[in-house]
Amino acid sequence: MSGLSYGQNFNFSGAVIVPFGESERIPTYAKILKEELESRINSTFPIKQKEEAASPIILLTQYDAIQSLPKKWKKRLKDVEAMPGEGFKVVIDDTFSPPMAIIIGKDDRGLLFGIGHLLRKMDWSENHLLLNKSIEKTSSPKYPIRGHQLGYRPKTNAYDAFSVDRFDQYIRELALFGANSIEIMPPRTDDDFTSPHMTIPAIDMIGEQSRIADELDLDVWMWYPNMAEDYEDPKTRTIELTQRKDVFASIPRLDHLFVPGGDPGDLEPDVLFHWLEEVATVLHRFHPAAKIWVSPQVFRPTKAWFDQFFFHVNQKYDWFGGVVFGPWVKIPLPELRQLTDSSIPIRRYPDITHNLSSQYPIPEWDLAMAMTLGRESINPRPKDQKTIHNSLAHFANGSISYSEGTNDDVNKFIWTDQEWNPETKVLETLRDYSRFFFGPKWVDAATNGFLAQEENLRGRLLYNSSVSQALAQWQAMEEKADNKLMANFRFQMGLIRAYFDAYIQQKLLFETQQEQKAINVLQGSEKIGSLKSIEKATRILTEPASDPYLAQLKQRSLELADALYQSIGAQLTIESHGAASGRGNFIDNLEVPLNDAPWLLANLKAIQKVPEEKLREDKIKQLLNRTNPSPGGFYDNFGMGKSWNRVVKTKIWSQDPGGLYGPRESFGVGLKGQEWVHEIQAVGFGGTATPLAWMNQITTLYDTPLLIKYEELNPEKAYKIRIAYTGRFRSKMKLSTDDGHLIHDFIQTGAKPLYEFELPQSSYADGDLVLHWTCGEGERGVQVAEIWIIPKPD
Repeated sequence: MSGLSYGQNFNFSGAVIVPFGESERIPTYAKILKEELESRINSTFPIKQKEEAASPIILLTQYDAIQSLPKKWKKRLKDVEAMPGEGFKVVIDDTFSPPMAIIIGKDDRGLLFGIGHLLRKMDWSENHLLLNKSIEKTSSPKYPIRGHQLGYRPKTNAYDAFSVDRFDQYIRELALFGANSIEIMPPRTDDDFTSPHMTIPAIDMIGEQSRIADELDLDVWMWYPNMAEDYEDPKTRTIELTQRKDVFASIPRLDHLFVPGGDPGDLEPDVLFHWLEEVATVLHRFHPAAKIWVSPQVFRPTKAWFDQFFFHVNQKYDWFGGVVFGPWVKIPLPELRQLTDSSIPIRRYPDITHNLSSQYPIPEWDLAMAMTLGRESINPRPKDQKTIHNSLAHFANGSISYSEGTNDDVNKFIWTDQEWNPETKVLETLRDYSRFFFGPKWVDAATNGFLAQEENLRGRLLYNSSVSQALAQWQAMEEKADNKLMANFRFQMGLIRAYFDAYIQQKLLFETQQEQKAINVLQGSEKIGSLKSIEKATRILTEPASDPYLAQLKQRSLELADALYQSIGAQLTIESHGAASGRGNFIDNLEVPLNDAPWLLANLKAIQKVPEEKLREDKIKQLLNRTNPSPGGFYDNFGMGKSWNRVVKTKIWSQDPGGLYGPRESFGVGLKGQEWVHEIQAVGFGGTATPLAWMNQITTLYDTPLLIKYEELNPEKAYKIRIAYTGRFRSKMKLSTDDGHLIHDFIQTGAKPLYEFELPQSSYADGDLVLHWTCGEGERGVQVAEIWIIPKPD
């Protein structure tokens, strides 16, 4: 081999693709390489069965076929060592003229992943394809399960609008980045049966998804919840088995069936596993080698439930595939691994798609962002995803992500790269992503743009300088983008978040100033009179923003939402795009109030009706002093970062990103009588306006205790404690101190927000008070929004 410089480029424009080997999939992979190259480069890349003297060659082969290659090629590859399964080797060889690019796969998948590596690393433009030795690599995956869920159902925010061709391309792109699995869903789930966006019936689409995956040699999984009410009823089981038979018969390939233990379908373990044995009999009529996996996923678990669940898991039934660790699994993954026989594999089911009410909530997230971006916004979190993956990866055999649309697109590729090699830097994945989807000239700009958008999510939005920086970066790309790039949905997703975040920050600034002006007026009500001050404050709080810059940011966000609907059917609004409420329609939240105006206005309206001036003045003072604990007292709002300094933590976020060992933040007031609230609005407890402070809670899940420590209390003073219990869990909670003093026994929260109790004076005899909350068995968890420690009068 001659001395080809590491940085020397060779022009492979118009190269001949030569597939060599006996595998029936090699021609399919050659066609994929040809299509991907020709979609980017203004040149043809013919597929030939032998070389052409004047053209560079891209040789596609497999390790076992090396000995059958023509002599001159075989000689070049005589030192290639065997690779693990799914591994590949890419070589750029200049011993021939023109040069060769050689992609060798250990097996079918290895060849496909090697092709993906070349496509991700190549230097290209419309006029050329350049390759050099910097892309040479020998690689194989660390974890055997690497995939993503692609549910064709109305609840998703774009998948339900995908055509067969769109799914074909999307699945291909995931595979070219190293994914070896997809997970589909049956037509009947916890969702509507159909949507107006669907291009073909769901039963037909899952057949197409399975076919596409099989052509690429990807494993096909299916998430199949139990939707009936009584699986001990023979008639119910007969009906359900008939439905499953029709679904299993409709798909050409199915390797694994994942049945969640709950959410939906909470069954007792004895009933669940007996039912799965019957399902296995039907499944194996059509897919004899398929295995059934199950998760211990229940909303209100008990020890007895888990004991029986793991009894069945460890029986190692011949149809059983493994255990899935996903959202709302109470047991942390390290403990799950200990409870499960070491021979039984565990698959992760990471929630990469949700921002709140999620498995891995965004740390240090500002309330204004939570209220507007909501649960399923476009959410690139590259650094977080790497941390989440690596903190738990070694306890499992890989993952298939929980995804409900394209909003988590960047996260998918980060996660797949980490499953392939947890040492991969986030920067490398983002650069590959930007190079592959946008082009080499956009690599640095787009990479930095995605990183900036993750920083937009961190800390207080009001002071976050990353927001303006991210907008500037994306606008600079927008100015230079051609029509093709502007129609690229991934570029559109980056742009819309940049404009949206900037709009929300500017709106928050305006409304924060607006609220403070109104409060200043109310502070002077004794001088100008209560009614006049209320009238003036009301006028200030209802004054619309008139800044033209705000209007421009909003308009561009709306335009980009329409563009995404046109490009991939992304549903970012309910009215214009037909989105499901709380399912990715974050553009509907552009005008959500970000200050306490709704609560202030509701109270001011009530105060206006009070007949006496003195009473009105008193009520205004009470309104303005709602959070005042009086002199010598303490007040904490757990939506504010400083209050978290009082929280006792056993692990840092990177060690416990799912908050199963300690506290995490949650959002939403919680509506009386409703278990699930997707939108984060300042209403609750019967629909009345609430303070913003009630929309944030410090939360611990299930029976994990919550500990909050106060220092510097005066042991000689008596105190009372006032607590705001808000949030959607409405758990039965008990409050004591760390030294055993009971403050209140188990109470059912959710009927009202505020509770007051006497503090036992002996509980802070040394000046320190440690509050200790626990839940009853089977409860969702502890949620606390505000605390007042109020000195009692001497």
